[in-house]
Amino acid sequence: MSGNREQFGSKLGFILAAAGSAVGIGNLVGFPVGAAKNGGGAFLVMYAIFVFFICLPVMIAEMTVGRAGQKDPLGAYSDLSNKSGLWRIAGWLSIITPFMIAVFYLVITVWIFGYLVESVMGNLDVLADPSTFGTFINSNSLFLYMALVLLIVYLILQGGVKEGIEKAAKVLMPALFVMLVALVIFVLTRDNAIEGVKYYLIPDFSKINASVINGALSQAFFSLSLGMGIMITYGSYINKKANLPEASKLVALTDTAVAFTAGLMILPAIFSFNPEVDPNELSESSVSMIFSYLPQIFLELQSSLGYVGASFIASVFFLLVFFAAITSLVSIFEVPVASLMCEKEVSRKKALVVCGILLVVFSVMCALSFGFVDFFTSFVSYADQNKSFFDLVYDVFYDTILPLNGLLICLFVVYRWKKLAFNEELEQGAEDYKGSWLEKYVTFSLGTFIPSILFIIFINTVLQKYFGFALIG
Repeated sequence: MSGNREQFGSKLGFILAAAGSAVGIGNLVGFPVGAAKNGGGAFLVMYAIFVFFICLPVMIAEMTVGRAGQKDPLGAYSDLSNKSGLWRIAGWLSIITPFMIAVFYLVITVWIFGYLVESVMGNLDVLADPSTFGTFINSNSLFLYMALVLLIVYLILQGGVKEGIEKAAKVLMPALFVMLVALVIFVLTRDNAIEGVKYYLIPDFSKINASVINGALSQAFFSLSLGMGIMITYGSYINKKANLPEASKLVALTDTAVAFTAGLMILPAIFSFNPEVDPNELSESSVSMIFSYLPQIFLELQSSLGYVGASFIASVFFLLVFFAAITSLVSIFEVPVASLMCEKEVSRKKALVVCGILLVVFSVMCALSFGFVDFFTSFVSYADQNKSFFDLVYDVFYDTILPLNGLLICLFVVYRWKKLAFNEELEQGAEDYKGSWLEKYVTFSLGTFIPSILFIIFINTVLQKYFGFALIG
């Protein structure tokens, strides 16, 4: 199967698809909220440093392993390590992790789609009611929305790499950018918006502490889809003539640009529509911001735009977030689908059906975790807290396993695959890479301080999530 490996049809298609996997809910809402709660400009500076000095080398490593192996994460780890059993475990983690992340990400995407439909139907006043979200996530209509979202994901992935993922990215990503810029322009024309801009862009370095640094690094690592097997899988769809270091830089720049621009939308909007807001009182949850806080501030627009105008702006926003969510979901779910195709040599259609059935089963269990079914709502307990099935999936696979996967890819390319083979693969299609400062930095950083940082994050997360105390907090 690897001999007939699908490939992206163009460099632009790959960049947009990879950026689409990275650009998600965290970029559009989580990043602005993180910046608001952590001193604005100071958070931006730390985030940018982490993206390009820590996350970029990890992204380059993942793409390089994928292209060298020309297989799914399991196949790439296995072949490049000469069938080492230990590294096959790392490969399995890189398949199971994105699948389980797709499980809870589908549920959130369904919520977004439902709110998009409701806002288009003119029910913004209902969405702005604080009690609506709790009612909505336990309603039967949720499963109709889930079926529609699954259909969209199926149709995109059924088209394959070039005709499905790449074509969808070429439509959805430019549309996302246009809507985002349009909303930024609209928000910046509102009263008091400049106060939000000042808060967002003027650094307050006195607020930098261990918590802010940890938050910026986590946001940077997670927002670039690292540790999910996505970049390994997408790397396997790139031909040997492609310049991987340049492609990685463009993906990182695109992702960062979207996060930065989203901040120019969310922060001025909050300050404009609620001039008395205290940024420190904002919820750290992207979910809370999207489904509880933002509908309320959109409804306040009716005093100047009328109810229809306010509903239109809300609809555009939810469409924007839905596009970001669907591109991420497609990329995440492609990993287990591609792995099943490669490892079991089955057709894309059969792999989609098998993975899709499992996705539905686990996603329904997550969807029932918010009071609908008591068994899934109080599924387990750790660190003296009751956790739902949704919480368990999120804590284990998103918060805990992602940094571990990042640590493993660093150790693999430097100590198992060896520096020489890694650099030789990177030099294909990038003649100026050999002997460059980037080559020296990537090789050095992946073998020293980056895995050390990721190891500390992993240990800290385990202690904090499951035992109730932290080394860094």
